Formats: sequence, C-alpha cells, structure tokens
Amino acid sequence: AERHIQRKKFWTALLALARNQTKLHSGISPGIYNWVGTSAGVQGLGFNYSVRQHDAQVELYIDQDKDTGEGNQKILEKLHANKESIEKEFGAPLNWETLEEKRACRISYVVGLGGWQDEEKWPQVHEALVSAMIRLEKTLRPHLKNLGPN
Repeated sequence: AERHIQRKKFWTALLALARNQTKLHSGISPGIYNWVGTSAGVQGLGFNYSVRQHDAQVELYIDQDKDTGEGNQKILEKLHANKESIEKEFGAPLNWETLEEKRACRISYVVGLGGWQDEEKWPQVHEALVSAMIRLEKTLRPHLKNLGPN
C-alpha cells in the first residue's frame, strides 16, 4: 500500500534526524504504521511519534493498566495536577486525552505543518516533531519519576 511506503519513508527520515539530537528513539526502526515509539522508562508508558495524512504529533502514551484502564486515568490525573508547570516548561498547551474508545490515555502535542502525504514539507515537520519530543521528554521525565507504584 502506498501509505505504508510513504510512512516508512517519513519515519526513516524522522529517526535519522532525531538520532543526531536525542538518544530517546535511537534503538527504533522505521515501520509502516502510523506511529513509532519507545518506553518512557516506566512500565506501560511510551514516548511516541504519530503521523496522519496532514499532521503529526508527539505524545506520552499511557497504557499501564491493561484491565479496566482506571490506573491509566489515575496516572493522567497525577500528571494533570501539574498541568500549569508542565505546559509552561514545555512552552505550549498540551492535549490531555482520555481515549474514549480505548483504555489508554495520552498527553499529546500536535504539529500541524504537514503529515505523511506532504513530502515537500517533511524537513520542517520533522524538525518540529523532534524539537517537541525533546521538550516533552525533558518536561515530563521528572514527573514520571514521581509516579511510583499506583
């Protein structure tokens, strides 16, 4: 499928750029799916990139509680308690999402410059995504250390 080929090219270029700026996704291979990610160092939490046709995002994906999802909600709430300082340090508002159709939650930031169909815009999109990911990790990392056992 054309979109699989395009997405793999998108991730290949993104991960090559990211590797020069952060070790976070250095062990990740480009795939054909609409996201790539790595563990956030806490079980069930991942720092992911995801891409759609005309935009893309960075996110902390929270799926530790594989049963009811209530634990995921609790983690999101704990982090949300520091929303003001987290967004101030990140430098922009974030989306704090309970994913209705899934048990997972996420904290995301959308880069609206383009997606996998906008190949001519990829250099700017990739720059913006890597920059946002570095800020997201740096901002959230201290808060993740404080989560402790639920």
